[in-house]
Amino acid sequence: MRSFPYSLTDAPDLRSPTRYLLWLGGFQKATLAVGILLGTVWMASQAVMPFVLGRAIDDGVIGGDTGSLVGWAAVLLALMVVQAASDTATHRAGVSNWMQAAFRSVRLVGHKISRTGDALPAALSTGEVVSTAASDAFRLGEVYEVLTRLVGAAASWLVVTVLIWQTSPVLGVVVLAGVPVCCGLLLFVVRPMQARQREQREASGAMTAVGADTVAGLRVLRGIGGEHIFVDRYRAKSAATRDSGIRVAHSLADLEASQVFIAGTFSVVFTWVGASLVLAGDITPGELVALYGFSIFLMTPIRAAADSVARFIRAHVGARKIIAVLSVDANVSASTAPVAAPPAGSVLVDERSGVVVAPGLVTAVVSREPAESTEAVTRLGRFEDAVLAEATVRWGGADLRHVPLGDIRSRIVVSEAAPQLFSGPLRRQLDPHGRHDDDAVLAALEAASALDILEGLDGGLDHEVTERGRGFSGGQRQRLVLARAYLTDAETLVLVEPTSAVDAHTEQRISARLAGARRRADRATVLVTASPLMLRTADRVLFLEDGRVTAQGSHQDLMRSNPAYRNVVIRSE
Repeated sequence: MRSFPYSLTDAPDLRSPTRYLLWLGGFQKATLAVGILLGTVWMASQAVMPFVLGRAIDDGVIGGDTGSLVGWAAVLLALMVVQAASDTATHRAGVSNWMQAAFRSVRLVGHKISRTGDALPAALSTGEVVSTAASDAFRLGEVYEVLTRLVGAAASWLVVTVLIWQTSPVLGVVVLAGVPVCCGLLLFVVRPMQARQREQREASGAMTAVGADTVAGLRVLRGIGGEHIFVDRYRAKSAATRDSGIRVAHSLADLEASQVFIAGTFSVVFTWVGASLVLAGDITPGELVALYGFSIFLMTPIRAAADSVARFIRAHVGARKIIAVLSVDANVSASTAPVAAPPAGSVLVDERSGVVVAPGLVTAVVSREPAESTEAVTRLGRFEDAVLAEATVRWGGADLRHVPLGDIRSRIVVSEAAPQLFSGPLRRQLDPHGRHDDDAVLAALEAASALDILEGLDGGLDHEVTERGRGFSGGQRQRLVLARAYLTDAETLVLVEPTSAVDAHTEQRISARLAGARRRADRATVLVTASPLMLRTADRVLFLEDGRVTAQGSHQDLMRSNPAYRNVVIRSE
């Protein structure tokens, strides 16, 4: 029994697919060594069987020695037992190596997805990322499983060569040189297959991406009657994937046929040479039987080599895709010169816009272009260090880029305009860390005017939310996300258009309860909105023009004294 997840103490080697595979193998040296040892015993026990059978014929049957016959038969039986036991153990070790490498890669990809944020979907499509975790990681793991058989096949080839050399140096040279030549001939079939597998992998990723995009926007597509367009696009991508898969199947069929032809040809030549030696009186009939057994067995190393090459190719393609995901840099990273987080109640200042967030106040940010105010307050959450390098945000006396990210995420929460819900119990969606009891969760729902949503669910807080919360309307999702934001009890809570999808009556209730939900004196709340209902609850309103604060005061004061502000607010009514 193994405990998961595996620990990851070192950064992966992403310089090349081969280096990444070697880096993964370094974590499982012990199981690889055990698998190789068992694979060698398994293959070697098979390799020795024809030799033992030949000696039993020569010494026991032809020589008429019953004792020798019984002795060699006992040895043959023992080899069969060793082969069966080592075969089972080799398979177990191989699967263990396979799963270790696969799950380590899956964990790396999952960790990258959860830590990279918006940088990953900007660099790679959803389909590419899904295919990498669901398919490429497990294809990559196959190489460690086949490695045990490959090394065993190579060891058995050497054992057979030595045994044959003792019988006939000529045949020993044939085996020593012939098997590598046969394996080399298979490369002419393998190389085209590598290109076709890469093409098939690209087509599969594109198909998955189109499928994911279609499912994500299915409700909208049905509403505007555009569903058939994406269906046709998915059908085209699916057909391309099918055709590329057929081409890969052609290559695999060519490889299988080549294995049979090349190994069969070698077996025929080897047997013909052995039979010629018997006719010449150079070897005994028992040795001929042994040589025939060797010729059959030698097909195993050739097949193992071909299978290994095919799996190495798939692993190489999979490793390249995993490296593409792991090479995406996050928009935020640990500072090279970290500073301690400021004490509670420190002021947040966005120097470019002039937005100042003071503790204990509800601050609203309004602009003619909503993107300007959203951009300004989003900087307060430190989502892109490159942006903060040009537009400094200070928290207390510290540059926000140098404050540990864990402190920022626990004390500053930005609830964006496009709310996200995941699948699972509603209670876990609202309180992911399980820090609050049901009374606190219900209080947050009431503050977000969302108790009516709960009343309509059969399971209440135990209701299973579907993927992305598709079972809820846009307004319901928005209110549930608002309740989740309240439950964070963040020192600074930034709400971007928190009531854009609800009706006026619901918005009135939310605005009336906002102050109560954020009642602690050291808690700062920032609203990005142009709704008069929400602006009336704000202690201070900041009006931005061209990305800079040009006026501030209460909503009522700005409505009287600032025509530009009044025009923006009136248009929102």
